[in-house]
Amino acid sequence: MYDLTGFQRDLLYVIAGLDEPHGLAIKENLEGYYEKEIHHGRLYPNLDTLVEKGLVEKGEKDRRTNIYTLTRRGHREIAARREWEQQYIELEESAPA
Repeated sequence: MYDLTGFQRDLLYVIAGLDEPHGLAIKENLEGYYEKEIHHGRLYPNLDTLVEKGLVEKGEKDRRTNIYTLTRRGHREIAARREWEQQYIELEESAPA
């Protein structure tokens, strides 16, 4: 996951947290977090990159809607990232004030 941008990591987390992670739902969730509009020209190329890297699988819900789901590798990468982050959070929490 070290080679992903912060935006791409955020995409993984949003996809992992949605029941039906389609483009519009992903976009709306990110817009809520970033508090600004996410343009299609930014969203879909980054989703495609995650697909190419084997972290996300792209499937069809219907003719107009694609569904994005994490692959096993995507889940492993999120778990490894959270583990890496946790070691620093634990260090901070145990430091004297």
